[in-house]
Amino acid sequence: MRRLWLIFAQAVTVSVAVLFVLNTLKPEWLRKATPAAVVAILEAPAGSERAPAAGSYAPAAQRSMPAVVHIFTSKGGRGQRHPLLDDPLFRHFFGERPDSAPSESGLGSGVIVSPDGYVLTNNHVIETADAIEVALNDGRKFAARLVGRDPETDLAVLRIDGAEALPAITFPAADSLAVGDVVLAIGNPFGVGQTVTMGIVSALGRSQLGINTFENYIQTDAAINPGNSGGALVDSAGSLVGINTAIYSRSGGSLGIGFAIPVSIARDVLEQIVATGEVVRGWVGVEIQDLTPELAASFGYRDAGGALIAGVLRGSPADRAGVRPGDVLVALDGESVRDPRAMLDMVAALSPGKRAVFRVRRGAEALDLEVEVGRRPIPPAAR
Repeated sequence: MRRLWLIFAQAVTVSVAVLFVLNTLKPEWLRKATPAAVVAILEAPAGSERAPAAGSYAPAAQRSMPAVVHIFTSKGGRGQRHPLLDDPLFRHFFGERPDSAPSESGLGSGVIVSPDGYVLTNNHVIETADAIEVALNDGRKFAARLVGRDPETDLAVLRIDGAEALPAITFPAADSLAVGDVVLAIGNPFGVGQTVTMGIVSALGRSQLGINTFENYIQTDAAINPGNSGGALVDSAGSLVGINTAIYSRSGGSLGIGFAIPVSIARDVLEQIVATGEVVRGWVGVEIQDLTPELAASFGYRDAGGALIAGVLRGSPADRAGVRPGDVLVALDGESVRDPRAMLDMVAALSPGKRAVFRVRRGAEALDLEVEVGRRPIPPAAR
């Protein structure tokens, strides 16, 4: 009996040990196989196209995104050569040292405006660049050259040579943008890659911001961040309405106040630069300022309309025509002058050599002075 009991105990111990080993090393051998669960999923028929959701701006984005490019710039710096670098003994122990400092790089965005390879961007994106590279949304990269730039509107024109099948953005038939219209801002913010943000037109004709000489900005709450400069602002149809340029921010990021150059100004600058390599504007050589109610009262004027001539450059077209400091310009070629900003734009639009009639108020008199318009001097930054 004792022997049988020992055999039984040993058999149970071995069985338990085997079960323990199997449960530790091969637990799936001890589990009952269960059929895998099947989830029923409904799929669209193969090859069917996804219809845009109601209110979606995907068609506008898809139409314009291929024409918006990333612009990479580089600038090689040269450091001052240390005298020890010319010492043969120093070079024997320490080797040759490069003369140039590490290059600086920057990034921005641009818009292909012609299948011929012309690209619009901001002047501040490329103004210090020694080399410019353009990367398309399809992954292609090309070297680009500067055709011309206009610092007074912060626009520049580049050209990609030798590229084929370049996608170009569409210009609207007319400048019909209105406050409240939906717009999309497309660019490469912070270098993360092409990004689309949506907003509305918050205001039109923004000026006196101190950003550029000629200002007539579109204000939008579409997010514009560093790297978006030079990118496209498009309408709900995907047509170009502006070139993203600046933001109002205390942190460096978007606060919902962004500014874009209207396409009408961008197109005029583009056409002049492509044709002549520069932008030509009219100039008469006067310094102007706002005619405030206080100044108007001191001059004896009943209203504060027009632009006050604060100074006249000696030998300038205005000086030769008899314009004097203290005169108030109220009309140019029969068109009323509302304020100094309007006067600056009106004179800039005149062709050099044209004779324009300036109607000025001088005390109680109204005088018509014929001024031969000169050419606006090229800013030093554009030379």
